[in-house]
Amino acid sequence: MGRQKFLLDKISRSFFIRNLLLRQGLAECLGTLILVMFGCGAVAQVVLSGGSHGMFLTVNFAFGFAATLGILVCGQVSGGHLNPAVTFSLCLLGREKWRKFPVYFAFQTLGAFLGAGIIFGLYFDAIWNLNKTELRVVGENATAGIFATYPSNHLTIVNGLFDQLIGTAALVVCVLAIVDPYNNPIPRGLEAFTVGFVVLVIGLSMGFNSGYAVNPARDLGPRIFTSIAGWGTEVYSAGRYWFLVPVFVPFLGAFFGTVVYQFMVGFHVEQESKRKEEDENLKLTNMASNA
Repeated sequence: MGRQKFLLDKISRSFFIRNLLLRQGLAECLGTLILVMFGCGAVAQVVLSGGSHGMFLTVNFAFGFAATLGILVCGQVSGGHLNPAVTFSLCLLGREKWRKFPVYFAFQTLGAFLGAGIIFGLYFDAIWNLNKTELRVVGENATAGIFATYPSNHLTIVNGLFDQLIGTAALVVCVLAIVDPYNNPIPRGLEAFTVGFVVLVIGLSMGFNSGYAVNPARDLGPRIFTSIAGWGTEVYSAGRYWFLVPVFVPFLGAFFGTVVYQFMVGFHVEQESKRKEEDENLKLTNMASNA
């Protein structure tokens, strides 16, 4: 055991990355990989089995628990954002430095790309068994939707914009409430479970239109993978270039959600807390002077 510990310690020292931002990016990559791997894996089972191995409810539970597990894996290193829209919101509030945003976005997208690749390899035979001759993006036996989101037939672009705007805003409002130290902070260690519950609720209530991406990296990474893996450039043009909606609109939703939370809750609980702290300090000062 002593020799084994010595070797492990030596390996740990050799592979230790001194750059903190790079370590955080790698952690976000792994966390997002877990989110996509488990979430898209659940979708794959439903699609490829024709519904015999899962349903809409199981997909939502999978994404909710996957978010929890992803945050638990990387949260201590990077904060467990798993979503560029969340990073964007925290940067707006000054809780994260802006230089983190492009790095997190890149690594989160890479993690989503790798997660999609794992599911593609895992269900490679099943995917080709369903498609037989070609990989289809839309229509009968389409499998591209296993990995990225596509609009339902009834959904217009305008309604889709609203869908992603509201979905992401709802996510950001809840996340900000969870991480706000002035607003009934969640007990340490339970943040990941609470965020996972939020993802589950959003899926159960807002997933019908287009699969509630509300996460640019979660949609873009797998979409890039499918374009390379055989589905082609149709993954970008399908649904009147739908891919632009889940990539860009969540940032608008994050901005809207941040503004709503801060003006309706955040600023007030923060100022109330500071007032109480000032009153307590004043009382202590008066007591000291009277003594």
